[in-house]
Amino acid sequence: MLSKNISVRNLGLCLVGTFLGSIATHCFIQPANIAPGGATGIALMLNHLTGFPVGAATLCINVPLLLLAWRYLSGSFALRTAATCLLSAVMLDLVVAPLFPAYTGDRLLSCLSGGVLIGMGMALIFISGSTTGGSDIVSRLLQKRFPHVSMGRALMAIDGMVLLSSILVFRNPEAALFGLITLFSSTKVIDSILFGVDTGTMVTVVTTRPEEISRQITQNLHRGATIVPGTGAYSGQQNGVVLCAVRKSQFPHLKQLIHAADPHAFVMVTETTQVFGEGFKAMEESN
Repeated sequence: MLSKNISVRNLGLCLVGTFLGSIATHCFIQPANIAPGGATGIALMLNHLTGFPVGAATLCINVPLLLLAWRYLSGSFALRTAATCLLSAVMLDLVVAPLFPAYTGDRLLSCLSGGVLIGMGMALIFISGSTTGGSDIVSRLLQKRFPHVSMGRALMAIDGMVLLSSILVFRNPEAALFGLITLFSSTKVIDSILFGVDTGTMVTVVTTRPEEISRQITQNLHRGATIVPGTGAYSGQQNGVVLCAVRKSQFPHLKQLIHAADPHAFVMVTETTQVFGEGFKAMEESN
């Protein structure tokens, strides 16, 4: 029963995600003559040159990639992605395109609105356990072949080539710039939905005065801190390592407190996408 409920939930998320992505593509991205990366970006350029439907073109581009994913990645991953690609093509060409009008107003507003909707749609599809194919498959294949190349860099390289190609296809340098805005906004929306907006900052402080710094954190910032004993590898000096997570807005105050307590403290700062526990999100909220 639980598995059935999860499947229905994932299908619903995928339906809503492909609908939002189709609205973004047909109503905002396509009329603005921009190609914000991925298979959809290539399909938009093909549509501009030949008039071939964007959804069908995206599906055709994904077919060889799906075969490669089946061969070299995972059969279940390829099947889930194939189902999403097919659903997306049908949604775009047979549902959204015939029924929804295209927005022909301000181009900047088009790329921002399209980026937000694409980000929302892709985030829902990712939550459902599927992907939209395209550059995601290519980046996974590249990472499998070249493990030292991060997926983020691979995606950046692929989307960058699509953006540069859009300049030649649309004969307008602004096409790449507006496409970059769309890509950036969609990425930010995806991160906000998948990881939440309640991000934080993790601070690691190597200091000779760990008790004083911890006391300042608890009294002034009302945050917890953990003290771990440490020894300098070169000097052999006994130090304390203070671990603390704060909200981004609290970090400037924390930096002042650390400097006042120990001007010679060694501080390492790490941005965190999710923080669970007292003062942040409860663990059960991650589901």
